[in-house]
Amino acid sequence: MKYSNKGSSNAVWQSLLWLLIVPVINVFYNILNQPGVHVYSLETSLDLKIPFVASFIIPYLLWYPFITAVLIALAFKDRQIYFQTLLAQCSGLIISYVCFALFQTGIQRPDVHSEPDFIYKMVGFVYSYDQPYNCFPSIHVLTSYLILRGTRIFGQKIWLMITAMSILIIVSTVLVKQHVLADIGGGILAAELCYRLSGAVISSRKNDLFSGRKL
Repeated sequence: MKYSNKGSSNAVWQSLLWLLIVPVINVFYNILNQPGVHVYSLETSLDLKIPFVASFIIPYLLWYPFITAVLIALAFKDRQIYFQTLLAQCSGLIISYVCFALFQTGIQRPDVHSEPDFIYKMVGFVYSYDQPYNCFPSIHVLTSYLILRGTRIFGQKIWLMITAMSILIIVSTVLVKQHVLADIGGGILAAELCYRLSGAVISSRKNDLFSGRKL
């Protein structure tokens, strides 16, 4: 298959097919999102001081369409950065699932089922399908940070809007009690490591990927 960094529309759409790898990898999420023999807690006294803010479930739920839309935009803007970000995301997901399997962490969440407000029902919906495990590192944080890193190639105004949304998503993970602060740190650390390593890999294969050679 041939690639060029800023090639034809057909080449870009072919590149977008690689996004299908993400849901394949994510099959392991539900498999691992069950209580194991040992479930550890990384909650600290500082986490206990963080309030529960139900309205932050909105940016939390906007995470998936946001990540997908920005990756598509990256593919049309700069396919080298797109591949670097996507490779970092896939490798970050694999690292996360290894952590979930070997060092399972959990979190205590508030009881929202008795609350009548619609926003609480949205939180309850998330709680009902996402068990309180698979916490460290936070995948929401990992992917949002990668988007923040990869979109510096856009204009300043666009990048600031993307950054603001990424930060909202990251903050939402602790405000809706899906994660603790350590999960945020782990997500950022894993994302930065994967982004740098992916950049080195993509750069080393740049000629093969974007010079028109067949892979």
